[in-house]
Amino acid sequence: MSGPSFVAIDFETSHTLPDSACSIGVVRVQDGVIVERRVELIRPPRRSFMFTEVHGLTWNDVAGAKPFAEVWPSLVPMLEGATFLAAHNSGFDRRVLRACCEAAGLPMPSQPFQCTVQLSRKTWRLHSNNLAAVCRHLQIPLQHHEAGSDAEACARIVLAAHEVAQQADRTR
Repeated sequence: MSGPSFVAIDFETSHTLPDSACSIGVVRVQDGVIVERRVELIRPPRRSFMFTEVHGLTWNDVAGAKPFAEVWPSLVPMLEGATFLAAHNSGFDRRVLRACCEAAGLPMPSQPFQCTVQLSRKTWRLHSNNLAAVCRHLQIPLQHHEAGSDAEACARIVLAAHEVAQQADRTR
């Protein structure tokens, strides 16, 4: 039985406005195997950076990067054939993607989002389901708040949960 085909996505933002994406990580999973990874810096629409302490990025890091309107179209082909988009705390990433797409005049992807926080709660019942805790539990390497690492960790969480579900199905 083949595994799922989906795309894991993670945004880092420069501040609280949802259109302030400054980095994106995208990991494509085809039939249960990670087949492509991309990380892109994004020049947000404003120079203001509130979250440098979280992700380490500053305006100087992204000033020469392309804006979302130029970055996103190069990533869209990775979504082809994906049944869903996965994100840890998916409401945040969905909100950022929607705001950035709207600001750029680009269509929002049609795939539904799957939240790996909820998936983790349901699958492992850990004391904490934040990304770092789930990664520790599953022994997934993580450079937290680096968009590519967070997206790959999210993809690996979905794959691990899929394996747990497969094992449960086999024992029934």
